[in-house]
Amino acid sequence: MAPPDSPGARLLGAWRRLSPLPGGRWMFTQLVRRMIPYTGSVSPRVELLEPGHARISITQRRRIENHLNSIHAIALMNVAEFASGAAMTTALPPGYRGIVTKISIEYLKKARGTVTAESRPVLPDLTVEGEYDFTSEITDQKGDLVARATVRWKLGPVPPKDAAPAPQHRAQ
Repeated sequence: MAPPDSPGARLLGAWRRLSPLPGGRWMFTQLVRRMIPYTGSVSPRVELLEPGHARISITQRRRIENHLNSIHAIALMNVAEFASGAAMTTALPPGYRGIVTKISIEYLKKARGTVTAESRPVLPDLTVEGEYDFTSEITDQKGDLVARATVRWKLGPVPPKDAAPAPQHRAQ
């Protein structure tokens, strides 16, 4: 039995069907907001999506601002993680998945106006499950780098549906 389509393949398929249509990018954004509510909270706009490359923008508005009249740090982290994940998952072969295990971000200047996160991860050899760091860079409208995020993804095959769940630890 062939492995099912990966989430990245479904995301890329929806992008390829919708993005060329009038209003298609807006429809795609609505789909993303529904599928991934927290990511949708920053109203991302996918500008480009292809296997191993994503460019996603957000625009400053009151609900994602901080007290310094700039885009909040976590809104920037949100779009950086989405760019990394979109680029990485669309490059994964069917039957594989990625799970975020760590995120770090360096803020270089205040983010104002429209900012764009771009990620171009190169997938490692997937024959061995492991954790890998991919970078997203966020630039402003002038092209200045405002933040750089490193997202660590655990990559490996999707476990079979009948696999026993890992034991869970209870907090004491």
